[in-house]
Amino acid sequence: MIIYKTPEEIELIRSSCLLVSKVHEMIAQELRPGLSGMHIDRMAETLIRDHGAVPGFKGYGGFPATLCVSVNEQVVHGIPSEKQIFSEGDVVSVDCGAILEGFYGDAAYTFALGDIAPETMELLEVTKTALYLGIAEVVPGNRIGDIGFAIQDYAERQHGFGVVRDLVGHGVGRSLHEDPQVPNFGKRGRGAKLQEGLVIAIEPMINLGKKEVFTGKDGWTISTRDKLPSAHYEHTVALKEGKVDILSSFLGIELAVEQNNWLQTVRVREVEQAK
Repeated sequence: MIIYKTPEEIELIRSSCLLVSKVHEMIAQELRPGLSGMHIDRMAETLIRDHGAVPGFKGYGGFPATLCVSVNEQVVHGIPSEKQIFSEGDVVSVDCGAILEGFYGDAAYTFALGDIAPETMELLEVTKTALYLGIAEVVPGNRIGDIGFAIQDYAERQHGFGVVRDLVGHGVGRSLHEDPQVPNFGKRGRGAKLQEGLVIAIEPMINLGKKEVFTGKDGWTISTRDKLPSAHYEHTVALKEGKVDILSSFLGIELAVEQNNWLQTVRVREVEQAK
């Protein structure tokens, strides 16, 4: 069942999402070769708790950390540790959630650490652009399938990348994962109709190679079967007053990326989506 949110609830979710965005901004300021996943995880938990919130992922289903930190061929749900040391040339995907005043915030960002292969940089650009193309479909009367179609059409059909089928976006509210599921593939006109008060996380997970993934021995980390890199960007959005409202923010993150000499800026391409 889809739980539609009141304007007041949407603002509470926005506050949680903006706190998550602050976490990503801090990571963008600090990320460099030699740093460990556990180091940024501790930083994230401290920042969240200092703002009167609690980590949204830690303990969720038994997950042991505040952040999901997934490197290179790891798609999502990577567990940060002292042994997870970042190197120049890595693609580092960070997913973060927080609970503030009873509501979840959720967002993800993929960082390019140092010089990475041109085709991998293209993957990041296409994945980030696909996110915004999906967001553009959040209008009254559209359906969930319109979001997935826009993402799949751009990433897979136009650019030949693999769109992960096993993992999807989701509703967000008092629970981290609510209805509806929001796949990154689909057909126009299919699925639940988008209505006022809908709050969803849209999160393309796109692979440089094939779409197939597998879960590692830790029971959490999901990686590409062909060992090629993957990218992941996520915004939480609401349908409010007849238009889409992005509740999380990449602005501070991207300003920090531009100031961090170790990170490359990932642009959103100018595209005209065929309706």
